[in-house]
Amino acid sequence: MTITTLSDFPAGTAARHASRMAARDIRLDVFRGLGMLIILIAHVPGNPWTLWIPARFGFSDATEMFVFLSGMASAIAFGGTFDRRGPGLLTARVAQRLWQLWWAHLGLFLAVFALVHGAGMRPDGQSYVSRLNLQRFASDAGLVVDFMTLRYVPNYFDILPMYMVILALLPVMLMAERLHRAAPLVLMIGLWGLAQSRLMPFPAEPWSDRGWFFDPFGWQLLFFTGFFLRRGTWRAPRARGWLLALAVAVVILTVPFAWYQTLRAFPVLREMADALRPLTSKTTFGLLRYVHFLSLAVIALALVGPGGARLSHPVLAPLTNALRRIGQQSLAVFLAGMFLAQALGIALDQTGRDAVTVTLANLSGCAILYGVARVTGWFKSTPWSTPRP
Repeated sequence: MTITTLSDFPAGTAARHASRMAARDIRLDVFRGLGMLIILIAHVPGNPWTLWIPARFGFSDATEMFVFLSGMASAIAFGGTFDRRGPGLLTARVAQRLWQLWWAHLGLFLAVFALVHGAGMRPDGQSYVSRLNLQRFASDAGLVVDFMTLRYVPNYFDILPMYMVILALLPVMLMAERLHRAAPLVLMIGLWGLAQSRLMPFPAEPWSDRGWFFDPFGWQLLFFTGFFLRRGTWRAPRARGWLLALAVAVVILTVPFAWYQTLRAFPVLREMADALRPLTSKTTFGLLRYVHFLSLAVIALALVGPGGARLSHPVLAPLTNALRRIGQQSLAVFLAGMFLAQALGIALDQTGRDAVTVTLANLSGCAILYGVARVTGWFKSTPWSTPRP
């Protein structure tokens, strides 16, 4: 989200690509961490705090942050492999990552299903299993195979499958880049057009024509925008002057068409918002979502200053450091957050949702994710392999 308008990443040789990929950008980690916290808040059932997340005031939301910044992180993780070792080993490394993500997807589903199945019934008499629309899975063991082959993708568990499909496209996009720096853009637009036309939907369940909630062919446009901007294949104008003014105008003008208060007060705005639905579709990643997110990115880049210098201000340093830790462990934090969101929702059903309990639930959830990031970072540092001083 924060680097969409960087012009200090010019395209260059493979060596320059590699040195650029090695540099860690504070903005990448901080905004990934922020996105993880917003995703947690957004997924807690019946959470009043969701009325104040960015998605309530514009067309894009934390999902865009997750996908765009995942593209940038993938440029760091995989771009250097392609430059140094070629497409063969890149494909092998992507395959290894897909294997890890598949297991993460399976583990998350089993953990959440065990949680909601064990929780039983809500106070209003509805089962937690049915709240996630998993009752058919509970009664049909054959769906296990469909789930493992991604032919059954419940809505709550659709981000990782979308990400896996996009990641599988990465070797193709990098090979296209070798032909011409504009070639990946042609492929991106072509795949995005397929999503808008719904000519190649991804089936989400065997018994209906429902497709994946996130169409990978639509969302790859944002992922590879982040990927190739971070890689330096494309250059973008600086976040200042006319571009910054235009970005501010776009964000302000979209608020009346997204904020529930204005839509409730002015029926004509709701009608206009409904008319814009194809351009704001979350499933196919409508064009206005793309424009709105990039506008937010320009504003965010201007706010944090060159290289994210303002994020290192002493007043912001504690928050910045916490968000950086969370952003550096995004997969572990994401998995923990999706599980934790359901657990917090179950707890709030029992305690009631007043100002105190809701605040405690959200703040404790954020604190737990920070703890998960710290523990994950500790394990990744392999302290047992460090010689005793």
